[in-house]
Amino acid sequence: MFRAAVHRIGRRLAVAAALVSALGALAAAPAGAEVVPGPVLDREFADPDIVKVGSTYHAYATNDGSRHIQHATSRDLAHWSMAGSDALPRLGGWADPNPRQVWAPEVFDNGRGFTMHYTALDRASGRQCIGVARSSSPNGPFRPVGDGPLVCPADEGGAIDAASYTENGRRYLLWKNDGNCCERDTWLHLQAVSWDGTRTTGEPIRLIKQDREWEGKVVEAPTLVKRDGRYVLFYSADFYRGDGYKTGYAVATGLTGPYTKAAAPLMTTASVSGAVRGPGGQDVVTGPDGRDRILFHGWRDDGVRRRVMYGAELGFADGRPVVRGSKVLYQAESARVNHAVVRDAVGALDGRAVGYIDHADSFVEFSVFAASEGVHTLWVRFANGSRNSADGPAPASHLLTVNGRAAGAVNYPHTGWDHWGESAVSLTLRRGWNAVRLSKGERHAELDSAEVA
Repeated sequence: MFRAAVHRIGRRLAVAAALVSALGALAAAPAGAEVVPGPVLDREFADPDIVKVGSTYHAYATNDGSRHIQHATSRDLAHWSMAGSDALPRLGGWADPNPRQVWAPEVFDNGRGFTMHYTALDRASGRQCIGVARSSSPNGPFRPVGDGPLVCPADEGGAIDAASYTENGRRYLLWKNDGNCCERDTWLHLQAVSWDGTRTTGEPIRLIKQDREWEGKVVEAPTLVKRDGRYVLFYSADFYRGDGYKTGYAVATGLTGPYTKAAAPLMTTASVSGAVRGPGGQDVVTGPDGRDRILFHGWRDDGVRRRVMYGAELGFADGRPVVRGSKVLYQAESARVNHAVVRDAVGALDGRAVGYIDHADSFVEFSVFAASEGVHTLWVRFANGSRNSADGPAPASHLLTVNGRAAGAVNYPHTGWDHWGESAVSLTLRRGWNAVRLSKGERHAELDSAEVA
């Protein structure tokens, strides 16, 4: 009865006062909170592609205005040295020689040397298309192969953003038809090619196209890996020139699909707390420690606007990617709930929340996956309508445990019931799955969701 009365009182609070309280409850990430670190290569270096040869990582990138293809090397994926020469000094005869039209290289070891797929402007059709070049060394120079482009569906807008995938002794080319050039759909395709990548040997298979609101008019920049028995197709989406560019993914149990897209993007400007603007153009590579990394570009503007290269630790939770520093949302009603109530809730992210966490054995426990061990940030979305004995607004809290160990408390300022705020704390997670539990603390608060970066 007491709790019901508190709800009634909370709902009668003036809307303006409740909104002010909710805004006051929005918390910045705690000091030292984990975000995607700064750029690993702080210069124009868009659409990075990474190849490991021996103990050296070779990165190739879109033109810088003078060189067709840029090239850099590293031993640890964190410190890079730029090559002074153009990795692709000459284009195929079919291509316009303007360096600014050369994009998104893909390089792989073909067993007898190295193959590069690159995007350039086809003179005949006026569309961006994919060409081939080869070199005996990953350092280049790469020399063009063939009299024309490898893939060039002019009536579909051309082809860009090549990526390579191998399985069972066969090589496949992934690419995007550049339909956004001409008000057409953009599809990511999979197509069998010869082992050296100089010839197509099968018809293109459509995998996914833009069909989510957050994707805008574009999906592009495919990267395909297989983890935990699942095929994981990374891609970029939306307009590349702004903060709205983002990275998504889709999964399948078979190489050719069907691929099911994740409900939300993997990385956005907001999900990394603004540490990267417009994260996209990604590639996945195994680091020196044997663990996965994701390398990608983002916009930076400190007087010179450019797309620089970032790197982050990458894990796979049952075949689904998790990037350290990019928030993952966990809904409270989908967590393990004990001696509490899932209820319909106005303003909750999906219309439901967990309330009545009022008893000594009440808790909500989230199963949280971390790409690597260490300090992470937990953001809790809550509503607190508690009042003190003088019938005034009062703070509340939940006790926090991580993997069965006490980890302090999450404190909630007063917001009013069904007015949602956010509180953040640091917590230490182990690599892989973790049990993060919020249980009865001071007074009363309800849980909508948690995010972990």
